[in-house]
Amino acid sequence: MTKNANSAKPWYIAASAATVVVLLLVGLMMRVELPTPNWWDVSFLPLTHAVLNSLAAVFIILGGIFIKLGNKGAHRTMMMSAFIVSALFLLCYVTYHFTSGHTLFGDSNHDGILSDLEETAVFSTKPRYLILLLTHIALAALSFPLILFSIIAAIHKQFSLHRKLVKFAYPMWLYVALTGPIVYLVIQPYYP
Repeated sequence: MTKNANSAKPWYIAASAATVVVLLLVGLMMRVELPTPNWWDVSFLPLTHAVLNSLAAVFIILGGIFIKLGNKGAHRTMMMSAFIVSALFLLCYVTYHFTSGHTLFGDSNHDGILSDLEETAVFSTKPRYLILLLTHIALAALSFPLILFSIIAAIHKQFSLHRKLVKFAYPMWLYVALTGPIVYLVIQPYYP
């Protein structure tokens, strides 16, 4: 093992542990809603999620352009900016869903229950929404450790590994960042 690989090993272990913790938190938030005080209002967070995802997409695209142009400094700045706004997104997302429950696609009266009439109204669009949502979630989960490992490899000057990882991480991360705002726009009418 090289010096860089040895110094990076604890970081890869930490990234693996962080991945497990984040996936467990996301899984848990699907089942648990924490009680909040009456003044607690996070209704602004879904729009914040869309904005942060949009910013991440811009930074990811610019990062790709800059590395193709050979501007490593600008590439590094853009990719770290994408990582920071994605991390902020994750914090906001977990906060929102742990304290505000979930929004049902088609719940036009915002009562948390899909009536037969509401279900019929979204019958033709729901499968497309679910495909978009499920691919967004699956690729977010798959890309998370790849993004962390890619960053660690770059920081530790393991550029060969970095290039191998980003062949998968880059398109997945970009897809997640681009589809996040689309998911928001599609489900936004059903937020309470």
